[in-house]
Amino acid sequence: MGDTVSGLLSIAVLLGLLALAYVPLGDHMARVYTGVRHLRVERGVYRLARVDPDAEQSARSYALSVVGFSLVGVALLMAMQLAQAYLPFDRDLPGVGWAMSFNTAASFVANTNWQSYAGESTLGFTVQMAGLAVQNFLSAAVGMAVAVALIRGFVRTRTGTLGNFWVDLTRGTLRILLPIAFVAALLLVAGGVVQSFTDTGMQTLAGHQQVLTGGPVASQESIKLLGTNGGGFFNANSAHPMENPSGWTNLLQVLLILLVPVCLTRTLGTMLGNRRQGVAVLAAMGVLAAVSLAIVTFVEVGARSQAAQAAGAAMEGKETRFGEWASALFAVATTGTSTGAVNASHDSLTPAGGGMVLLNMMFGEVTPGGVGSGLYGILVLAILAVFVAGLMVGRTPELLGKKIGSRQMTYVALYVLTTPVLVLLGTGTAIALDPTPDAMGNPGVHGFSEVLYAYTSAANNNGSAFGGLTVTSDFFQVTLGLAMLLGRLVPVVLVLLLAGSLAAQGRVPVTAGTLPTAKPLFTGLLVGVVVVVSALTYFPALSLGPIAEALS
Repeated sequence: MGDTVSGLLSIAVLLGLLALAYVPLGDHMARVYTGVRHLRVERGVYRLARVDPDAEQSARSYALSVVGFSLVGVALLMAMQLAQAYLPFDRDLPGVGWAMSFNTAASFVANTNWQSYAGESTLGFTVQMAGLAVQNFLSAAVGMAVAVALIRGFVRTRTGTLGNFWVDLTRGTLRILLPIAFVAALLLVAGGVVQSFTDTGMQTLAGHQQVLTGGPVASQESIKLLGTNGGGFFNANSAHPMENPSGWTNLLQVLLILLVPVCLTRTLGTMLGNRRQGVAVLAAMGVLAAVSLAIVTFVEVGARSQAAQAAGAAMEGKETRFGEWASALFAVATTGTSTGAVNASHDSLTPAGGGMVLLNMMFGEVTPGGVGSGLYGILVLAILAVFVAGLMVGRTPELLGKKIGSRQMTYVALYVLTTPVLVLLGTGTAIALDPTPDAMGNPGVHGFSEVLYAYTSAANNNGSAFGGLTVTSDFFQVTLGLAMLLGRLVPVVLVLLLAGSLAAQGRVPVTAGTLPTAKPLFTGLLVGVVVVVSALTYFPALSLGPIAEALS
């Protein structure tokens, strides 16, 4: 079977599996967040946490719960890393330094999973399993809770409440993420992914002794992908044969990355009572993702650079087991969501390919975006789209029966501006410092792209890296850690305040002048707004990096 046929078949199988899961999983998630019955195990959690599961929270209280829970998570994960030498299964590894501990804690709590360390030589099994893997579940559940709270803002009328964060967090973890991750872990183990608590010694063909690092890899791998987290047990991430042994496990990993973000659009339609609206949102995400995949695949498979033509293929930095088609699919999936897992080095992509995956993050990662974060991100941009449409026809903008006034647009404007400020300010500051050129793996425009990619990945809570930039200095550890925390918490607070302002409104009746938001016209408008906002914001920075490199 040729590479082209194999690549197209993989995409077709992926789309078929997503289509099969779309209705049952999407409707299941809607039932989880709208049901009134609490499971026995959930009631036990509420008693331990001293939470009243039947109490509702205002937007401000919900936001404070999210921020407080996240900051406590940062403190606890930092403490575990600093005290690693005193924990069981430490593998005789020392505690992690304060700067790296902060960076890693901020990364995993913010659902970013940026890694400035090699996992197999830095962290013991306890920190990997009880620290990082736990945060993989919790950070994903937080994103889903915030997305559901925004949906409630559209559904509810004349109320000051958005639900209960602690209930949403618990249900998302126990009823959605944990069961799917458990099944996925079994499939990964069956496919050859390691799941152990020991390192293995072996004798090489040359007669030398070599130690192969083991550990609870499959259990962490499944939620790393399902929760769009991305942090790998090994430094090579999903290019490592013990994390991703074969072609079918590679396809399974891409499926896990896209599964919940895609199906959440069905949840949106079900909770709104308008399933066509969920399809319209999914269509906008799908158009952007399809164009991105076509571009990245075209430039990577075509071997159009001089080096690739000399070698016969653009295989530099790619795992030979997967090749260009599977690497392009994985790269688009991981940067179109907030996953950040990689099965190839993005630093070695062609200039156009590297620029496209960078742009995927700059879109706000809404193609289809992270678990929860992709849905609330696209809904915020949908509000911006109806505002633009309202300006064009001279009507007060409306979305899903709610008027969009100055208060709502203030939250939307701040949301849209937060990430670019963090990205451009962080990149500009780093480039202006004298030590930064020494940290770049490449000089010139490609080195600039490495720095731009790092802050884009951090502020957008993606976590992938070009791979050529050394970020172990205290400056990069701290500034990237702050970018991850602020890039997560500030938009979350703005989304929840926006949801509260929508829930307090009454419902506007549909009239002849109401813009239909479940039809192709609005889908096209939404795609245009996503592209134009990103292009206007980031075009100067892209011109100094990937565009300049592609034209050179």
